[in-house]
Amino acid sequence: MASLRVLNWRGDTKVTYDVERAVTGDPEQIAAVQEAERIFAEERARGATAFRVRPDEPAERIDEFDRTAEQIVVVPRIAGGVS
Repeated sequence: MASLRVLNWRGDTKVTYDVERAVTGDPEQIAAVQEAERIFAEERARGATAFRVRPDEPAERIDEFDRTAEQIVVVPRIAGGVS
């Protein structure tokens, strides 16, 4: 099971999906992958940065949705405040 996590002020939003089942035609998993891709694209358009996360490895910045990634974390753009 793969996941897309979008960090936000409430903690994070998580979408899980099974790419293998989507490839075999499972309509629920196809919809879940499409939703993850939509969210990824929407957040990137807002300036968020995305990372592919693998156990025991440094996070790797990505610019395009990777269906094969076990976990993708999206970090929104951080705006500075008043000093």
